[in-house]
Amino acid sequence: VQLQASGGGLVQPGGSLRLSCAGSGRRFGSSAMGWFRQVPNKAREFVATIGWSGSSTYYGDSVKGRFTISRDNANYKVYLDMNNLKPEDTAVYTCAGRILGSLGYKEDEFQYWGHGTLVTVSS
Repeated sequence: VQLQASGGGLVQPGGSLRLSCAGSGRRFGSSAMGWFRQVPNKAREFVATIGWSGSSTYYGDSVKGRFTISRDNANYKVYLDMNNLKPEDTAVYTCAGRILGSLGYKEDEFQYWGHGTLVTVSS
């Protein structure tokens, strides 16, 4: 599975942004997917994960209620809709996939990683 994130940019606090992750490969439709984020000098943080069918999701505490993960297997896409953005959401966001179809939230549970996209929340 190959992955490429896009959609990052500059947004004001309280604003919204949609990130996309374009995937390829036969395993995409059977793989659970996730979003992680990282700021310089800090460990990568789990953001959200979605099961292979899209019916199961799980979120990190810092984004719960504000972010929504979804997927479109027919078009090999995973999305992260981010609402009510805060300055502390500023980070490089990366999508990841795992061999298993069940949810994962730890870095070492994901085998496929794409390049990240930068989200900056600032006025």
